[in-house]
Amino acid sequence: MAFAGLSAAAGAPAQAATGAGAEYVALGDSYASGVGAAPYDASSGDCLRSPNNYPRLWAAAHPEYTLKDVTCSGATIADVRNDQLSALSEKTNLVTLTVGGNDAQFASVVQACLTQSDSYCATATNWMSHYARNQLVTELGGLYKDIKARAPQALVLVLGYPRTISPTGSCGAIDLSAAKRTSMNAMADALAEGTLAATVSSSVYFIDMRNEFNGHEACGSDPWINGVDLSRLTETFHPNAAGYQKGYAAKLSRTWG
Repeated sequence: MAFAGLSAAAGAPAQAATGAGAEYVALGDSYASGVGAAPYDASSGDCLRSPNNYPRLWAAAHPEYTLKDVTCSGATIADVRNDQLSALSEKTNLVTLTVGGNDAQFASVVQACLTQSDSYCATATNWMSHYARNQLVTELGGLYKDIKARAPQALVLVLGYPRTISPTGSCGAIDLSAAKRTSMNAMADALAEGTLAATVSSSVYFIDMRNEFNGHEACGSDPWINGVDLSRLTETFHPNAAGYQKGYAAKLSRTWG
């Protein structure tokens, strides 16, 4: 399998041979579980796992892997540690992870930017951007080490978050000013930078999704991210089916397999 588009302190890691029966464990939050690309697997309950999420799309194209999908909407770093890491073992060959947005209060910041002033939105995003570049780095680094301890043979790929919103275009029920869009995308950049910094010393690999979604943000002419829908607020500013397939799954396939 080829490595492309990985960011880490070193080159490609030593990897155990993967043949039939290789194990793939998917960890993370709503961006990993597939929120925004309904329908959802009824058995997943509030975790809202979609058959269109990037772990399932990638696994469907790589039948040599057996997928354990324990992703869950709303998951924080603590939730991944407490509720998802038990899926890992010494037999695990591949782990993917997207997490950190809920720790940075993504939903609360979005609500603030949708309902409050430009200055309030800027304050909220600046506060969480500072967190993302500082405390989040330490918290993610600890999680990555816990993953490696439970799955020492696994390749760990951390998929980041894209910028969420196009600089221009209608967002639907509630529109957003240019200033708010700039503030929200600056927070997305901070999340990407903080996540990358955490991977550097942890022997895990960061896959930056920002360029992948460039020109396909919410509210633009060809969106891979859902805009504002008051009847489906949970899905607002999450990838749609195209975002998971053409964005996340495609980038994961180009990176590994």
